[in-house]
Amino acid sequence: MTTDKKTYYVSVNHNLIRDVPGDSNEFIVMLSKDELTRLKDLINDFSSTDRYAFQRTFVPYKSADHDEAIEQFDERTIDLYAFLHEHGDERTRRMIEDMNIIRKMDDTGYDDPGYENAPLNK
Repeated sequence: MTTDKKTYYVSVNHNLIRDVPGDSNEFIVMLSKDELTRLKDLINDFSSTDRYAFQRTFVPYKSADHDEAIEQFDERTIDLYAFLHEHGDERTRRMIEDMNIIRKMDDTGYDDPGYENAPLNK
């Protein structure tokens, strides 16, 4: 069984997946039909949690620290960029590695001074 893969150009900023190149800030990935469906789902999830996190920014008495909306956004961001890294060409992988987004999002910094004995803000 062969898995035919096709080249796609992904703009996370614009929530676009195209089969022709557009702006220069696109990630280039090689995907099968099933992988394309998975990428569409990841972008939809990312976009939904982005809107949810944005709505939560206007609650003045609640810190974003340990906030469910922010945690969901971080998780969806990591999932999306990890997928792009896994299926991307060399340039795409290098761009994501240079962004340091996957490792940075896994390292919350809560071990840094000032977070000792801090209650979860949920």
